[in-house]
Amino acid sequence: MSLFIGIDSGTQSTKAVVLDLESSKVIAEARAPHALIEGLPAGHMEQHPADWTNALDIVIKTVVAKIDAKGVRGIGISGQQHGFVPLDAKGQVIRPAKLWCDTSTSDECAILTKKLGGEKAVLRKLGVAFVPGFTAPKILWLKRHEPTNFKKLRHVLLPHDYLNFYLTGNFFMEHGDASGTALIDVRKRQWSKEAIKAIDSRLMEWLPPLSSSDGIAGNLTEAIATKYGLSTDVIVSAGGGDNMMGAIGTGNVKPGVVTASFGTSGTIYAYATKPVVDPRGEIAAFCSSTNGWLPLLCTMNVTTVTEQMRNLFGLDHAAFDEAVHTVPAGANGLMLLPYFAGERTPNVPDGSGVLLGMNSKTLTSAHLARAAMEGVTMGMNYGLLRLATLGVKAKEIRVTGGGAKSPAWRQLMADIFGVPVVAMVEDEGAALGGAIQAAWALARKTKPNSPITRFTEGVVAVKESTRCKPNPKNVARYRKLQVVQTQLSESLREVFKVQRQLAD
Repeated sequence: MSLFIGIDSGTQSTKAVVLDLESSKVIAEARAPHALIEGLPAGHMEQHPADWTNALDIVIKTVVAKIDAKGVRGIGISGQQHGFVPLDAKGQVIRPAKLWCDTSTSDECAILTKKLGGEKAVLRKLGVAFVPGFTAPKILWLKRHEPTNFKKLRHVLLPHDYLNFYLTGNFFMEHGDASGTALIDVRKRQWSKEAIKAIDSRLMEWLPPLSSSDGIAGNLTEAIATKYGLSTDVIVSAGGGDNMMGAIGTGNVKPGVVTASFGTSGTIYAYATKPVVDPRGEIAAFCSSTNGWLPLLCTMNVTTVTEQMRNLFGLDHAAFDEAVHTVPAGANGLMLLPYFAGERTPNVPDGSGVLLGMNSKTLTSAHLARAAMEGVTMGMNYGLLRLATLGVKAKEIRVTGGGAKSPAWRQLMADIFGVPVVAMVEDEGAALGGAIQAAWALARKTKPNSPITRFTEGVVAVKESTRCKPNPKNVARYRKLQVVQTQLSESLREVFKVQRQLAD
């Protein structure tokens, strides 16, 4: 028996799946919640890493109780990207982790950009820009704002790396997740000495060595193996960021496949055999966690927006979908600019939500529901259009995340994106990706040339009953609305900055 546990440690919860490689099926699942730290200033988003490890313990113990533990061969971990986990010399957490959705580091981004010679120079040297979501400015923020904590810093890890460390005791980082730190040259897959020195000359000593994504972080420690009822022979694969592992879990491991994740944040990405660097820096030129590249766009406001709108009117998910159905495409002119938590693509860290087109006809719960769903999807389409200009064009989009479960939303996606969309049989794509990567990493120990497609084909499948084709009439309407949303966003950039100052 060959069983592999896949973990997805996200912003709101940790999920686990168990993949039976012989049957190519998921045979057990579990979930445990965790929350953001409340009461922080605007723009600050943090979590306690102990909450992640506690949730990890719960989900692994839960799935192990449902299976034959002797069959477990490996564990692969997906984690939220860009988070900064600062550790001291003993490997103890110094302070809560600043997350991907933390936008408090705009000043640090400006400082680092200037030190490296400006935006164009940064893209030339790193392949990605310094934006508030990335890890590099968070490290500089700690140095500038919490010097006492910075003096204790001896190890820098990303969230999934910290969970690997918890399981194995090893400091380890692979190319995929590392490419979201803005500390490496994504073209060469090497640490950028210039970017690191711009933060602190000692930082290189505090970063783990970079590894290929088919590497193995280590084996379970004796204490962890005993806690879970597993063997110390169980390997922990390199793992990766949630988008990189979601790519594996949706079969996005070769050119031609495009994945969209509609979760707390929104991402759209595609596999590439060479770096895809955006001269405007809006599309992230990430490495994949399969030793390729993964050009990716990320928006910070997706289900957080629709869930707040749904809760505002006390609707369950079915009623929310029905409300959206009752309003025509374009919501009779009501448009939401959904920057509830600032925005990353386009880069508007000071942004806030804006409603345009309110009148006696459109100020209804149904119109607001539709405007919310349309607003966040057009926000993602902004990035999809940018990907197309860089040569990455979608013919079909595989959708995952909470938004993919809504029939109304899937049709709306197809109409806004202008291509068919289809959901997956196994919706926990990042967790499934972790399990698949672990199987691949173990196989590569004895068969170094074993391709990952050997494991994705037969395991990853689309759910044809969910396929939605675009409505040509709605496609034409949304193309016009997309232009309006982009113009609205651009016209308010300076206003947002003033408004943020007044809000503080």
